[in-house]
Amino acid sequence: MGRYVFLDDIALADCAVDIDGDSLEDLFETAAAALAALMVDPATLAPADDQEIVLEAPELDMLLYDWLSELIFLKDRDSRVFPRAHVRITGAGPYRLAARVEGGAIDPGRTALGADPKAVTFHQFALRPVNGAWHARVVIDI
Repeated sequence: MGRYVFLDDIALADCAVDIDGDSLEDLFETAAAALAALMVDPATLAPADDQEIVLEAPELDMLLYDWLSELIFLKDRDSRVFPRAHVRITGAGPYRLAARVEGGAIDPGRTALGADPKAVTFHQFALRPVNGAWHARVVIDI
């Protein structure tokens, strides 16, 4: 899995995170893990659950934006968080993401809660290849 680091000095009322992946798919998988770690302690989620997600976007950066937005939506609508993802990206514009995500339900008596993300922002939003790998910066409104 790739790496992520939360940045304290980027946005005061939001959460900024730098994400690195060895491949584009690895970056998207790592972004899901980072978002889940922001929301909850993944080890405290209710028993495992999985779901398929399919998205399409005209640009890769918008696909990342839509991916993270969908994961926030599933938290809001279904009280489910998915720290593990198996992502496949195809196409050359439009791009298509097919993913199987694994996680569980937020159980108020069991789940250690973190921040409550509202949306992905475009502030400093970036996705780019770097020396054969991928890097993204994402700021999330909490």
